[in-house]
Amino acid sequence: MKISIKKYTHECLVILGVLAAYLPIFFWMWDRWFAEDSYYSHGILVPFITGYLIWLKRNELAKWPRESSPLGMPLIIGGIFIHILSSLLRVYFLSLFSLIPVILGFVLFFYGSKILKKILFPILFLMFMMPLPLVVIVNLSFNLKLYAADMAKGVLQGMGFHVIREGSSIIMPHASIVVEDVCSGLRSLISLAALGSVFAYWMKGSFLKKVFIFLSTVPVAILTNVIRIVFVSFVAEVYGGSYAVGFIHDLSGLLVFVLAFGMMYVLVKLIE
Repeated sequence: MKISIKKYTHECLVILGVLAAYLPIFFWMWDRWFAEDSYYSHGILVPFITGYLIWLKRNELAKWPRESSPLGMPLIIGGIFIHILSSLLRVYFLSLFSLIPVILGFVLFFYGSKILKKILFPILFLMFMMPLPLVVIVNLSFNLKLYAADMAKGVLQGMGFHVIREGSSIIMPHASIVVEDVCSGLRSLISLAALGSVFAYWMKGSFLKKVFIFLSTVPVAILTNVIRIVFVSFVAEVYGGSYAVGFIHDLSGLLVFVLAFGMMYVLVKLIE
């Protein structure tokens, strides 16, 4: 054990230093993860997924010799500089994002470009735990909920219902549904994008096919959210507004994510 500790002394010291430097921004990220109506409740799972993806390659990585590259140091220094500057300016997202070049530089400096290439995706996957700025979240959510409400209106009209849309509200003769920010589909889009990236990483196929799978998370997330809005609106109009809240509302959110997962899985198999 002593030999192992001595072997990785420098790496351990650098990791401890980076953790200490980023500790305040980690607390900010934690608060965003568990805030009420958070869009990043999945964030806590991301580091574990990254660790698991690297662990799966442990035997392959053990075969590669350590080849230190001096090109890693500029990445580390540049990332730390961005972190310090962003922290002073309170641009917390950019401060947290600077952790990515620091990690990339750490791997490159201590282990070389070949090992970095092998674990590049797991490292970049960490970006899915990093909350976007609130101004970006608000703008995306606002536009998505209007778009989803408009599409749901068209589907309901095609089903024979008389529907009027006012903003993000869907008004029918016996019920009205308001598509709130949390129901805009942005939360499921962010989570599904993370899931889609893993699907693309694992699937067998060309780079273009992998990109296609990742980008397909956007229409899948939007489509499944529209299905949810149509379902809830249908229940409210036919059975009454009281039936469309609470259990039915929450259950539809879970079932829609399961549906989106199934659609992505089938899509991957078709593309493969």
